Amino acid sequence: MKNATLLVIIGKAAKPVDLEQLSEQARERNLHLIVMVLGVMPPVPVYTYSLANYGTYALPADWQAQVDQANAALQALRTEIADYLAEQGASAEVRVSSGEASALPDIVARAALTCDMVIVGDDLRDDDYIFGDIVRAALVRSPTGVMLNSMTSQKALQPDSVFVAWKAGLPAARAVRAASPILCAASDVTVALFDPVTTPLRDGENPGSDVAAWLTHQGCHVAVQQYPGGGEEIGQLILKRAQETGADLIVMGAYDHSRLHEIVFGGTTSRLIDQKDFPVLLRH
Repeated sequence: MKNATLLVIIGKAAKPVDLEQLSEQARERNLHLIVMVLGVMPPVPVYTYSLANYGTYALPADWQAQVDQANAALQALRTEIADYLAEQGASAEVRVSSGEASALPDIVARAALTCDMVIVGDDLRDDDYIFGDIVRAALVRSPTGVMLNSMTSQKALQPDSVFVAWKAGLPAARAVRAASPILCAASDVTVALFDPVTTPLRDGENPGSDVAAWLTHQGCHVAVQQYPGGGEEIGQLILKRAQETGADLIVMGAYDHSRLHEIVFGGTTSRLIDQKDFPVLLRH
């Protein structure tokens, strides 16, 4: 991937050195980094002292001090990161976005509209609620791919081997399009199908051959593999087969089922989001 703009989402627990790999690749590949530091502000604890009309409300005396302290810490981190990236010679800008937890996904989705990819920092996993909302917002409400578990990886943005979990449909096709610069630069690409259905309306008479031909025409080095599911959960199978092929990155369409189905019952997308071992690029 070259000449791209990457939106990098991190939290208040991140450190400048966490961006070392990204800054190095930004220099080498003319990438522009937009680093967004997210901060959840203390909620407004409004208490009602009277239930009558025109009743009065009061804020705890230390609430504003907590907000000011949190904002000061975010601005200090912003300065540290901006100075670090400047020292590294990376093209970058650093932003701070703070507010109630419910407002942050909107901010991320809007920023992603004019970027080529969203990278979600590992430190955000410390808050499952925030992490999940940010990832879903970037996937569902932006036009970009979303990369996870890639901050410390040397090969996530320039992998030698890529494992594409293919299932004919819009999410997988969009994921491949989002990853196409990465796929064409890789030494080998494995297009993997699990329990393919060989009908014209599903995976075709020769499952995987259509996407392989598409990528080959773009200059990618592609091999197609069809795997039996054997009753095992598909998300776990993807991780196993990707490890067997020596993949540096997994590419997959997200939320082929509804998000509600994934949240309630779990699913392949949830499994790939929750895991921390493999860099993964997702697209809805």
